[in-house]
Amino acid sequence: MKKIVYIILGCVGVGMGAVGAVAPLLPAFPFLLLAACCFARSSERLHNWFVNTRLYKNNLESYVQGRGMTKRTKVRIMVTVTLLMSVGFIMMHQVLAGRIVLACV
Repeated sequence: MKKIVYIILGCVGVGMGAVGAVAPLLPAFPFLLLAACCFARSSERLHNWFVNTRLYKNNLESYVQGRGMTKRTKVRIMVTVTLLMSVGFIMMHQVLAGRIVLACV
């Protein structure tokens, strides 16, 4: 029963991580980390499949190997966050306090 729960959680993590890899508002990293953990506890076959996917290699491999995030990943995150916060800044044209907070962040 425990193994089935881990498999289900791993599949949900992969699904959410895949969505997060393309959607700027949803982070892929924590969901893929959840999937890796769940697959490692549930099935060696699923874990081996997951660590050989491009999704894993692009998002988690360098972190798991202890190298941290790549420079490209950091730049992509910063650009996405800056663009999204800029939209919020523009939309708060009548809320001075909100614009000040966003500008400080």
